[in-house]
Amino acid sequence: MAEKEELEATGEETELKKELQRVVKTILEDGNGIEITIEAMRIFSCLAELMLKKPLGLGMDDTVLPEKFKCPLSGEIMGDPVVLGSGQTYDRPHIQKWLNEGNLTCPLSKQVLSHSILTPNCLVRELISHWCKKRGIALPKSYQDIDGEMMTEVDRMHLNSLLEKMSSSLSDQKEAAKELRRLTKTTPSYRASFCEFTNAISRLLSPLSETKVESDPDLQEDLITTVLNLSIHDNNKKPVAENPVVIPLLTESLKFGTIETRRNAAAALFTLSALDSNKFIIGNSGALAPLLQLLCEGHPLAMKDAASAIFNLCPVYENKAKFNEIGAAKVILQKIKDGILVNELLSILAMLSTHHKAIDELGDLDTLHCLLQIIRDSSSDSTKENCVAILYNVCLNDLTLLMVVKAEEIEKHTLAELADTGTTRARRKASGIIEKMHKALPTIHTT
Repeated sequence: MAEKEELEATGEETELKKELQRVVKTILEDGNGIEITIEAMRIFSCLAELMLKKPLGLGMDDTVLPEKFKCPLSGEIMGDPVVLGSGQTYDRPHIQKWLNEGNLTCPLSKQVLSHSILTPNCLVRELISHWCKKRGIALPKSYQDIDGEMMTEVDRMHLNSLLEKMSSSLSDQKEAAKELRRLTKTTPSYRASFCEFTNAISRLLSPLSETKVESDPDLQEDLITTVLNLSIHDNNKKPVAENPVVIPLLTESLKFGTIETRRNAAAALFTLSALDSNKFIIGNSGALAPLLQLLCEGHPLAMKDAASAIFNLCPVYENKAKFNEIGAAKVILQKIKDGILVNELLSILAMLSTHHKAIDELGDLDTLHCLLQIIRDSSSDSTKENCVAILYNVCLNDLTLLMVVKAEEIEKHTLAELADTGTTRARRKASGIIEKMHKALPTIHTT
């Protein structure tokens, strides 16, 4: 009875292999499609079920890692085995790197590839999983398992087809852009895998032009928002910002488009600027003035995104200098006086105030009274800290301003109280101003 079942299984396996050969031949000769790829995956799954019913050793020593479980390129156990167009199986990250380097042949057979589609080898994957579990060995981390999500080959084909539509008709572009916006927002694996595709960013943004970025506002909004979604993933920040079309298009989109487009362009610059090298790229791109203008215009949501981007860019001295050259200190101070985003904008103003141009622009009586009043009224430690940091930078070496501050200090004891109860930095700055007042104006007592 057992022999009969084994013969039946062998016959079924032979038939499945013949079906697989037919499917692979169709892919190679007629191109690929979702249906034919799904059929290939079904056959692989059926073969895996049959193989797992057999003794796993398959005629080999079970204590030794079978060679067929190793990637020919890395020599290591495969975490995500895939079949190349030549029929050879490799681990996805290594063969993907080979293809990304521009190679058009199979590493083993040297066969010229008619396509670069990678089909999951479900059979080998199941065998590796079974082999590892039987021996209590940790499964190799799947290359596709990013942020807890797996991007299937069908997903990859779908993403590629959406990118191809970017060079099609306007209606196709708009449909694809809307879908890409949705997928990159809701599905982590789409964000994580996007930049693996050849020229993916350039293809995505190909419908937009710097000279007519807002020619179709809805399309522009979907594409700029997709860039924002992609920039959230840490591994995308460098390739996205370094693509020569991205920052210029984001800069233009700060100026032209729907308010949603403009705020999302600012938000994208904010997330990209989390990487230090990107701060320099953005600072040299012409984006600083449009960011300040967006902040100046006063749309509540757009202002917050613009302020966040400016805050991230200011630690670079060159960016700080450029912001001061275009009058950022005065613009931000006015927003603070109007009670808008006070905490956030004070953080920016504290950084700007270390530059000599800002010190000149902020050195007036009204500004000093305003900052001292905020210290007295605010319940936020960080707000008080930033206010006294600005005061320290502005008035420390200006005797006239020190006299103004001491007049208030005699009456209100604002700095003395902060020197006693503030944050470590606030206490240091407040004490520094008081000490300077005692030295420069020895007859003045603040207690």
